[in-house]
Amino acid sequence: MSRKRNARENLLSLLRRDGFDYVPVSFGLCPSLMDEYRRRGHTGDPGVFFMFPWRSAGQINVKYDPDAYRKWHGSLKDGTWIDAWGVAHEPGSKEAMHMTRMRHPLSGIEDLEKIKAYPLPDFAGGTSDSAEAIKKIHAEGLAGVGHMECTIWETAWYMRGMEDLMVDMLTGSPVAEYILDAVTERAVLRGETYAKAGVDIVYLGDDIGMQSTPLFSTDLYRKWIKPRLKRVIDAVRNVRRDTVVCYHTCGHATPFINDLIEAGVDVLNPLQPESMDAFAVINEYRGRISFHGAVGTQRLMPFGTPDEIRRTVTELLDATGPNGGMFPAPTHLLEPEVPWENILAYVEACKDYKK
Repeated sequence: MSRKRNARENLLSLLRRDGFDYVPVSFGLCPSLMDEYRRRGHTGDPGVFFMFPWRSAGQINVKYDPDAYRKWHGSLKDGTWIDAWGVAHEPGSKEAMHMTRMRHPLSGIEDLEKIKAYPLPDFAGGTSDSAEAIKKIHAEGLAGVGHMECTIWETAWYMRGMEDLMVDMLTGSPVAEYILDAVTERAVLRGETYAKAGVDIVYLGDDIGMQSTPLFSTDLYRKWIKPRLKRVIDAVRNVRRDTVVCYHTCGHATPFINDLIEAGVDVLNPLQPESMDAFAVINEYRGRISFHGAVGTQRLMPFGTPDEIRRTVTELLDATGPNGGMFPAPTHLLEPEVPWENILAYVEACKDYKK
């Protein structure tokens, strides 16, 4: 009798469509749901309690001085924090809860030389404990993940502002080329660092879809984003060939799926059912790419019944078949409206699934 796969082996086999022994679970909880988790008597990491099959390899740490970026911003609200790219995150109202408002330090600047003077994070000089983290993760029989979402497009527009960067791209401005190349170079360094550390999965991603339409044309995507994404994926694979590459994009991303496959993406997340016909996508691309997500967080998780959630999970797994290719999960962070009973229904549906 063959040995049962551990959590790491089971997950990787499922994502590679080589079969699976059981269906793993994963999700993220907003602060208020974390409070509910604790009110129910739980302590520690929900990923441990619910036996998620993976753990993060940690971040690559870069030294930066938030005050060095303040001159690139106007006045900022009290409580604002500035990230390593110099993007300011202002706290919202009480009703906004954990949401923040981004301030784009390069917005409105047309002088390329001034933009080139903007300080960017030095990932080549950064430090990482990922290699040690991966050893511990593997010792627990879990998969190690290097998180690099906001890989190119999102990081670039967070600094520049979406409208300004869109205009730069449409007009062929050297500003777009400089910013996107600068972000890509740093994404390559991050990807190589994770690959050298031995991660099993690299999670890339940029939101390239809106609720019901693509964010931009396929021509614009293929000119500006796709070749840079491919460069990052190739860099990872040149270090560690069997790394599984996952890609996150919210919204309607159907027109880009072939491009993502051609760039080297193995797994698409989150296959947002409010924006894409998940089952049509599965039917068309099954066998060419795997999926993580597809359990909607706009409608199903907050407003569906536990039975509806169980049925959806089962239908998704049936659609991809016994070799795998579907890691069902909520498509985004679970927000305050989600009943705890619905979270448990999702977990139970995965646990109880029979091929």
